[in-house]
Amino acid sequence: MKFAVLVFPGSNCDIDCYKAVESALGEPVDYVWHTATDLSGYDCILVPGGFSYGDYLRCGAIARFAPVMNEVAKAAEEGKYVLGICNGFQILTEAGLLPGTLRRNDSLKFRCHDTVLRVENNDNPFTSLYAEGEEITIPIAHGEGNYYCDEDTLKQLQENRQIIFRYSNNPNGSVDDIAGITNERGNVVGMMPHPERAVDGLLGSEDGKKMFTSILKAWRDRHESAGVR
Repeated sequence: MKFAVLVFPGSNCDIDCYKAVESALGEPVDYVWHTATDLSGYDCILVPGGFSYGDYLRCGAIARFAPVMNEVAKAAEEGKYVLGICNGFQILTEAGLLPGTLRRNDSLKFRCHDTVLRVENNDNPFTSLYAEGEEITIPIAHGEGNYYCDEDTLKQLQENRQIIFRYSNNPNGSVDDIAGITNERGNVVGMMPHPERAVDGLLGSEDGKKMFTSILKAWRDRHESAGVR
């Protein structure tokens, strides 16, 4: 399985994502610059955290127009796995690949600490190795992590089980305590907490590792069922 880690001007979690794939999975992984126009050789695209284009205008608003995002949209349409973390989540909402938006934290302060998440849906390629209802410790580091959507969208997210993580103690004011969501198809996920920073006990938690191993399992299961070796 081949992973792409996108790199925008201002990305600062690209190395973390690369190292997480390398250490947790040992699968091939490449950095891919924001000007790339071909992602066909990759099975999973990671859109990392940071401050793409300095968060000018609005978080993710400029990165959304980078050439590589056209390829991310194609990959999502083809059913490939896309994971946006922190600023990556913001970019995916700006690109229309996920519903809603991310606003300033209700405290108007940057929050950087461990958080406890509850796994709301493990019937998903990104969460299948967790137990539903399991509580996991994943760090956050954001100033604009307050997830918002209108009532109709929230109802749709709830009814379709698109909410995959909720905060046990909401740190930013997100509606319905949402920490992570998926698209209707289930192959695109956005979350504000950083699972790539929780893949080794030396980092304080290994609870993020199962996200990466879940993706690999889903990919292998798909290929085995299709008879691909």
